[in-house]
Amino acid sequence: MPVISDWNDAYANRSHIPDGDTYPSRWTGLARAFRAQCPRLETAIAYGPAEREKLDLFRPAATPKGLFVFIHGGYWMLFDKSVWSHLARGALERGWAVAMPGYTLAPALRIPAITHQVSAAISHAAGLVDGPICLSGHSAGGHLASRMVCTDSTLPPQVQARIRTVLSISGVHDLRPLLKTDMNQTLQLDQATARAESPALLEPLPGKHLTCWVGADERPEFIRQNALLANVWTGLGADTQVVEEAGKHHFSVIEGLGEPDSPLLAMLD
Repeated sequence: MPVISDWNDAYANRSHIPDGDTYPSRWTGLARAFRAQCPRLETAIAYGPAEREKLDLFRPAATPKGLFVFIHGGYWMLFDKSVWSHLARGALERGWAVAMPGYTLAPALRIPAITHQVSAAISHAAGLVDGPICLSGHSAGGHLASRMVCTDSTLPPQVQARIRTVLSISGVHDLRPLLKTDMNQTLQLDQATARAESPALLEPLPGKHLTCWVGADERPEFIRQNALLANVWTGLGADTQVVEEAGKHHFSVIEGLGEPDSPLLAMLD
């Protein structure tokens, strides 16, 4: 692989995707329309005292098969849970309850505190829905989903035991390269924190299944980060797989979450 000299460009997505700037407004419109048609939606369930410590819970018509959690991305400093509601459709139509947690964004919180918030959100959602748990997340959310099944996880043991699989979509699993980006002025990472919060530098809980999924048309750094975690955790005894989905970029790769028959959701079977 060529040496990376421009780390800002390595992690830039919008500028490398046709009409990349149009996606956030498109997601917001799709999410709003989907929420309007969901009769069993519970919004803004508080899991802590902070303003963003709230989650949305989509329930299927019948008893849920389990709990599917989606953790949004945005480099830990952008977006809100409400932007992604439409992505609940796939798992919901397959009979799963879907939780979408919000969390406080950087720089108000640094990544270790965000990790703890997401752990608290999942724990709270697990108390509302019985059965197995699938954790998923996109980009920074992929990092957060993977952090939940590291051996230093703050999830209660009874919640850890219910986790069937983790789906990290275009996840950032080694945070050390972000120290070389301008975004670190907001993230405020240092070398010690980057190491402590990188799933690729940590060990997985035993018996967990991990799928690292990325678009084949994504930035090379995301393809590298995707393969990295599965490679490392395979060497530590985890059950892992790597998928590079043809024709998908960083923004389109999550579209399969909204499609009940998509390959992305086949791991729920």
